Amino acid sequence: MVNKETIATVISNKMNKTATVTVKKSIIHKKYGKIINKTNKYYVDDPTNSCKIGDQIKIQETRPISKKKRWKIIKKI
Repeated sequence: MVNKETIATVISNKMNKTATVTVKKSIIHKKYGKIINKTNKYYVDDPTNSCKIGDQIKIQETRPISKKKRWKIIKKI
């Protein structure tokens, strides 16, 4: 099984060993053809607390780590 990977931006690092990130993607509206920006917010496992707000990071989907954490950090960009 292939794990999903994506690039995200850190918006919060207040929790211990967890960062909150947003993933933005552009989609085209089916009827009108207008480009719409969608944003998803994820909790990411950050065991070393190394992320700072505004960092671009590459994240990968993983098994559930806690109630809401389903992603882990691969590397900073």
